[in-house]
Amino acid sequence: MRARSRTTYLLGTALLAGVLLAGCGEDSADQSASSSRAENAPAPAMGGADVAEQKGKVADTPAQAPDLKVEQRSIIYRGTVSVRVKNVEAAAGQATGIAKTAGGFVSGDNRSSGSGAATATMELRIPAEKFGAVVDQLSKLGDEEQRQISTEDVTEQTIDLDARITVQQARVDSGRKLLAQAKSLNDLVMLEREVATREADLASLQAKKRNLADLTALSTISVTLLDPDAEAIAEDDPGFLGGLGAGWHALLASLRVLLTVLGALLPWLLAFGLPIWAVLYALRRYNRSRRGAQLAPAYAHQPPAEQAPVSGPPDQQP
Repeated sequence: MRARSRTTYLLGTALLAGVLLAGCGEDSADQSASSSRAENAPAPAMGGADVAEQKGKVADTPAQAPDLKVEQRSIIYRGTVSVRVKNVEAAAGQATGIAKTAGGFVSGDNRSSGSGAATATMELRIPAEKFGAVVDQLSKLGDEEQRQISTEDVTEQTIDLDARITVQQARVDSGRKLLAQAKSLNDLVMLEREVATREADLASLQAKKRNLADLTALSTISVTLLDPDAEAIAEDDPGFLGGLGAGWHALLASLRVLLTVLGALLPWLLAFGLPIWAVLYALRRYNRSRRGAQLAPAYAHQPPAEQAPVSGPPDQQP
């Protein structure tokens, strides 16, 4: 009996050990499979806080100026040329032809020929790509005396205006959609006012953009044509002497204007002032003589003043 129980105990122990070994093998297999799945699985998506942090980093990045080539930038060219020529009228016609040939036009023309010295000041609008060539052609009309060229880069202003116009256009579109969905009169009036304000702001931005586009597309050249007898254009002379000269010229100009006004008024003063003065003088003389005639009888009817007694020593009194 004892031998049988021992055999049963040994068999049970062996079966229990096999079950334990099988379980350990399955656990290790499951762990290895899970670890392999974890390695091959994609990274988890970022949460809202992580996305906000990433957007904050992007927003904190400073904006940089656009890296554009020279021909891609928006540049305003302005130039001033002074040329002494033999015949101002002929040179002005040539300058007009140069502008039209380059695809531009004359936006201003001021000519004078007083005191035998003819001058002409013209303002030309020329395409920006032909600015330098036109300036050189104008300087060859005669002897060049002065040349000034300036540029202004408005690329960033143009890009900023484009962005603002895009945003404002989106605001106008959204306002119009809300206006179409208005259900009450108060909402309708408020939305109409808001849409009108947004449209006005959009029109202002578009006008600024058109102005910049015009200035960058067409450059401005001011050319002054002088004949041989005309005075040279005086350069700016800052300082005490420059101020003194400017003040002296201003004084002469003021006196010239004053004399011109007096010369214009003198005929009127002679025609109307002298008769009016004569009438007023005659009235004053008449009033004086009449007042004297009225006072004379009054003095004539007054009794003579009593003579005061003469005072003296008592022995000499009567």
